[in-house]
Amino acid sequence: MDASFQYADEFGPFKVIHLYEPSLSLKAVLVVDNVAMGPSIGGIRMAADVTTDECFRLARAMTFKNAAAGLPHGGGKAVICADPKMPKQKKQALVRAFCQGLRNEESYIFAPDMGMDEECMAWIRDEVGRVVGLPRELGGIPLDELGATGWGLSHAVDVVAEHCGFSMQGARFVVQGFGAVGKHASRFLVEKGALLVGVSDSRGAISNENGLDVEQLISLKAQGKSVIEYNDAMELPAEGLIDLECELWIPAARPDVIHEGNVQRLKTKAVVQGANIPCTLAAEAYLHQHGVLCLPDFIANAGGVICASMEYHGATQPAAFAAIEEKVRRNAQEVLKRIKAQPMLPREAAMALAKERLKLAMSYRRYSLFSTAPHFL
Repeated sequence: MDASFQYADEFGPFKVIHLYEPSLSLKAVLVVDNVAMGPSIGGIRMAADVTTDECFRLARAMTFKNAAAGLPHGGGKAVICADPKMPKQKKQALVRAFCQGLRNEESYIFAPDMGMDEECMAWIRDEVGRVVGLPRELGGIPLDELGATGWGLSHAVDVVAEHCGFSMQGARFVVQGFGAVGKHASRFLVEKGALLVGVSDSRGAISNENGLDVEQLISLKAQGKSVIEYNDAMELPAEGLIDLECELWIPAARPDVIHEGNVQRLKTKAVVQGANIPCTLAAEAYLHQHGVLCLPDFIANAGGVICASMEYHGATQPAAFAAIEEKVRRNAQEVLKRIKAQPMLPREAAMALAKERLKLAMSYRRYSLFSTAPHFL
């Protein structure tokens, strides 16, 4: 049996496509996990160490994220195994070849993710047209430029802060991964009165108990520099961020950064997941057992895909951002309401919410495990 079937369950995956073009060193995977709600939508992740396993897990996260948000889209994800910092000409050739390999795959809508920005989406539009996260000049709502995911995350934090009993004014927070999500989440939270006391990127980490200047950090990153070049801060090993005392800890980079080997070191009241699958299940269970709220990724960081869906269906930026605020707040409140009503992990409550909506959508389809209506085969 193909290894792909180890991931198969009642929800998917519907389709798995491997792409390989040795002349361009193209190695890529597309997982279309579920299309009950509509054509799948999910970002393309480019990284040298990305794996097929990661793609499967991220595609499932998108299925639950889109279902929980009530979007007319299923979940999918694509990964390209390559260095995103390669020369632009080579990267463009690679991305265009990837698109051509999926030209007729109408069950998937291309979107940006780690290592893939609005310019990459413009190349994809030129090749296949079925894409979101386009530059403003092409009529898109640039997710990374505007910070759609960070905007949603900031509203999830509002709900979490109220639940945990701390005020946003003066609340200390840490961001692991000062990229497209982390920098905008930091900006929006500081505007609410919170204090960024620790941050990291791929080159290292820094802290300052009196607060870091987010605009200065954003300026450094815009110049291609690292946060470790910030003037007034103490440099830490990347793993050192987890030891900082704070009200809120936000993982906003790669999967599984909080795991069984380090979760005991967290000194926070809440973890709000800005990245996809940033905590292992065992780590989430440990946090729950020790009274630390851990709001799952597909509830907290749904702002980007909500914005992408709105763009795909012709909405304006103000309408998209209003929808992000409403949907993220509503779902965060629903998850917290469920864990208050009966003992369960936040992820279990979030998955129950998503599965209810997903099973209902699946019941209307011809090929469905949940439909009681006759199937016309």
